Order: sequence, then C-alpha cells, then structure tokens
Amino acid sequence: MNTLVFDIETVPDVELGRRLYGLGDLADGEVAKAMFALRRQDTGGDFLSLEQHRVVAIACALRTQEGLKLWSLGETGTAEGELVQRFFDGIEKFSPDLVSWNGSSFDLPVLTYRALLRGVQAARFWESGEQDPAFRYNNYLSRYHWRHTDLMDVLSGFQRRGRVSLAHMACLLGLPGKLGFEGSQVWEAWQSGNLEGIRRYCETDVLNTWLIYLRFTQLRGLVTRAQHLEDPPRARRLRPPRRARRRLRPRPPP
Repeated sequence: MNTLVFDIETVPDVELGRRLYGLGDLADGEVAKAMFALRRQDTGGDFLSLEQHRVVAIACALRTQEGLKLWSLGETGTAEGELVQRFFDGIEKFSPDLVSWNGSSFDLPVLTYRALLRGVQAARFWESGEQDPAFRYNNYLSRYHWRHTDLMDVLSGFQRRGRVSLAHMACLLGLPGKLGFEGSQVWEAWQSGNLEGIRRYCETDVLNTWLIYLRFTQLRGLVTRAQHLEDPPRARRLRPPRRARRRLRPRPPP
C-alpha cells in the first residue's frame, strides 16, 4: 500500500481581496493588511476564510515498496494551477492512502477551491464507487474512511476540544517541531521572496506528520515496535533543514 503524507502553505489571494473589498490598485502588501484587518473585525483573529488562500507550496512524503521520498512539488517558479494539478495527479497515479494534520478542515478544502479556480482535474480523488467499486466504502471524501487519515481529527476522537497543534504533538513525541518558523510567518517570507524557506518549512511539517503517523500505526497494532523503529532512520536520510536533521531520532515510547 502506498502512503502519501502532505501539507500545503498559503498566502492571501490578494487578487480576490481586491475584488471582494473594492481595493482597486493598492499594492499587494496593503491589500493583505486590509484582508487581515477585516477578518479580525469579523472573527477576532486574522486567519482568512479558506477561499481567500492561495497555494504557494505543497510538500509530500511518499512511502512505497521502493522506499520513502520527501519533496516539494514543482519548482520555486511553478504556477499555482500546476502545483495543484501535480498533487491530484499523484493521487491518480499511486492511489495512496493520504495522511495529513488538519487536512480535512484546511488543506483539502483549499486545494479543492483552487482546483476549481485553475481548471484542475481530480477524478481519482473524487471517486466514490461509480467507476471503482473499491472506493464505495473507503474513499477520500468520507470523514471516517481510512483512505485519508487526518491525524488531528482521528487522535482527538473527532472532538474539537481534544485537538492539539502539530507543533505541540511533535514536542510531546520528541520530534523536530516547527524549528522557529511558524505558519504566521509565511506571508512575511513570501513578501521577502523567500519561497525556498517556505518550501523547506512545509517539508518539515510533512516530516513531523509522517513520524507521528508511524507512531499511530504502532498504536493501532498495524506494525510492531521493532518495525516502527525501522522507519525513522529512513526519514533521517531525507533532506529537511539542517537543524531538523539533528532531532530526527524520536524518543521511543516509554
């Protein structure tokens, strides 16, 4: 069985912001400030509603019989539509089990909205048994199916009050965590032209999610403790930021 762990990073869709709020010819930075300010007025926080997010990075870890690979889709100049199409093309090619952290509530809805905008096709992702009967009772769309495991949802028992952040779960398990770069800093990094830093940050989130997923497979009895401990060395051979490499050996369960 193939497994694909994924994460996205986004910035404000300033073109949409201009149209929604009549911001005309304001510079991108000023448009984003206005979008954040209006969101704070509505909700008390500046996390934008999902349709206002533009995807700038998608990182994946793919586990197959051949091994484990961690990478960011496309290059630093790849257009959003191509990034999103490549993600769904990977699902088409490998039919993997998807793994995410908060993917049901954020990553997948955002990817769906951007796919609609960019004219992307995602037939395998939307399969629910009409063409492939194997997807009737286990598909990517249903919250309680295993073709997509949103670890934040599953580990909290699908209870909002039980949810924890990826950073806190990584800290609990002795994993690299955020390494000084937070999601709230992505817009600033984007404005300064540091897309490579955003991509590396996204890969680090995927790596943390993968290592948590390994622990979860042991919890479910799908692998033994010895089998679980075989995969972190593979992860250490990947290419996250240098600081992460020093912390890739997770603490074994007590």
